[in-house]
Amino acid sequence: MSTTVSPLAPTSVPELPVIDGVRLATAAAGIRYQGRTDVLLALFGKGTTVAGVFTRSKCPSAAVDWCRAKLKKGVARALVVNSGNANAFTGKTGKTATALTAKIAATATGGSADQIFLASTGVIGEPLDATKFNGVLDDLAQKAAPGGWNEAARAIMTTDTFPKLATKTVKLGNARVTINGIAKGAGMIAPDMATMLSFVFTDAPISAAALQALLKGGVEDTFNAITIDGDTSTSDTLLAFATGTAKNAPKISRASDPRLKAFTKAFREVLADLAEQVARDGEGARKLVEVLVEGATSKNSARKIAMSIANSPLVKTAIAGEDANWGRVVMAVGKAGEPANRDRLAIYFNGVRVAHKGMRDPSYDEAEVSSLMKQPKITIKVALGLGKGRDRVLTCDLTKEYVAINGDYRS
Repeated sequence: MSTTVSPLAPTSVPELPVIDGVRLATAAAGIRYQGRTDVLLALFGKGTTVAGVFTRSKCPSAAVDWCRAKLKKGVARALVVNSGNANAFTGKTGKTATALTAKIAATATGGSADQIFLASTGVIGEPLDATKFNGVLDDLAQKAAPGGWNEAARAIMTTDTFPKLATKTVKLGNARVTINGIAKGAGMIAPDMATMLSFVFTDAPISAAALQALLKGGVEDTFNAITIDGDTSTSDTLLAFATGTAKNAPKISRASDPRLKAFTKAFREVLADLAEQVARDGEGARKLVEVLVEGATSKNSARKIAMSIANSPLVKTAIAGEDANWGRVVMAVGKAGEPANRDRLAIYFNGVRVAHKGMRDPSYDEAEVSSLMKQPKITIKVALGLGKGRDRVLTCDLTKEYVAINGDYRS
């Protein structure tokens, strides 16, 4: 956890309202460091439904395996999150640790281990000593209370420089419902999922199947459209919980229910807000970078080209150096393996066209563009001129600080 807050951090932290049916508590269990808050317990009321999407890594953490198996029942009693240790690549020891953590949590909360959801973040390859949860989870279950969202977001941080929170209130039928979300992630960020950990909570009465459909659809242009370094984590987890406690709200069993239209929009806005905060907190980041690709043969093609640009170390280091090196963007477009025509290509930096029809723009002004590159947000737009496909991804620059952070991550 960094003591220096990213210059791209939001200027204000939202005050998240209480959600009936959700109680939170945090503690320092000494998972990796002494005296650091590193455990979050979220307790849910009876009948809370759950949905989840996870990393596509072929080397997932033990917690990801656990959640995938338990998600089938669609019911949650509690969520336990620890930072400092990812419990990934830990073999049978890791599997045993998840089972023991769930057992301790079930005893502490009076529920079933099958309704306990787990997430771990931190160093890969180090065994997680689940006995450290003994007593700690009992205490947390006793003191868990409504609110405490900021403390919850801080408890799951690792190299993050600020807690990530978002909220929306929207009408469902004639009732007002709330959507709260927290997230963590600053490095090892790339689809799919494009975060390390994120949790969304609502009091809307939504079935597990409908919630799963909403979540799966919501991540595509949010968490799956950001990248920090092109490396997909073993632990990427996004879980959504619906307590169903909103008074007079209609019960929703299908994601296609027309009454969900406003809720779906707000739900995706929360995901988008959290995803952008992750991009803003990229390890060592000094610039938020928006990559827009239009005129592609399809949205999928535009996404691949945008990701090629966003993940290019040469593009990212040029932005860190405030150098409008559009030649590197041309390189990234060309290597993406997608349809592109050099002689139709146009490239823009912060709205100024720098390249056009296969050459530098005739009106290119080095001083003007160099001045634009000093801004904290850089938008790179590529117009391919081939079709109607378009897409947008977020990333950040690549600085010396990224190397420093990751050069001694385990120490």
